[in-house]
Amino acid sequence: MSEVSWELLEHQIAACQRCCLCRGATHKVPGQGDRSAPLMLIGEGPGYQEDQQGLAFVGPAGQLLTRMLAAIGLPRERVYICNTVKCRPPNNRTPEFAETQACLIHLRMQVQLVRPKVILLLGSTAARVAINPSLRITHERGIWVERKGVWMLPTYHPSALLHDPAKKREAWEDLQRLRDKLQELGLYPDLYGQEAAHGDV
Repeated sequence: MSEVSWELLEHQIAACQRCCLCRGATHKVPGQGDRSAPLMLIGEGPGYQEDQQGLAFVGPAGQLLTRMLAAIGLPRERVYICNTVKCRPPNNRTPEFAETQACLIHLRMQVQLVRPKVILLLGSTAARVAINPSLRITHERGIWVERKGVWMLPTYHPSALLHDPAKKREAWEDLQRLRDKLQELGLYPDLYGQEAAHGDV
């Protein structure tokens, strides 16, 4: 078996035809950020802007995510961000179970390479892939789950906050839990200073 490396991951994703999503992709969207970050963010799948640019979370939801991270004093470039699937689902629909399972080989390799201490799961698709296929984000968001020394926190996807701003208060509570866990584990000790009010998220 080949040794796991970023070069292997990139080649594997570029050549991937494990599900039908690859047929409609303008660009594959592997993910980006700090490859040795203690915090990893996993979302659902690329949208239109992501598909056009080949970068994760660069559309409106990505802009909100950047503000969310800034609200707890965390620059976006100091985390690693990716999605459960690396190709855009048609019309931005939710990835199907078979599609997330086909792409799981890539996600597992990313986790293996980054070796995060904490993972923020953005939305039900990511939470179901990482924690439990029957997870309900409205009931289980904000609850920490520890697996093999990695702490995982499900929360709402930023696109859900754009569609339903009433969820922002709960999302802000989750961000505070994330900040507290990062502090508890001694991660990013240089970053925590002034924070935004949740209304800025």
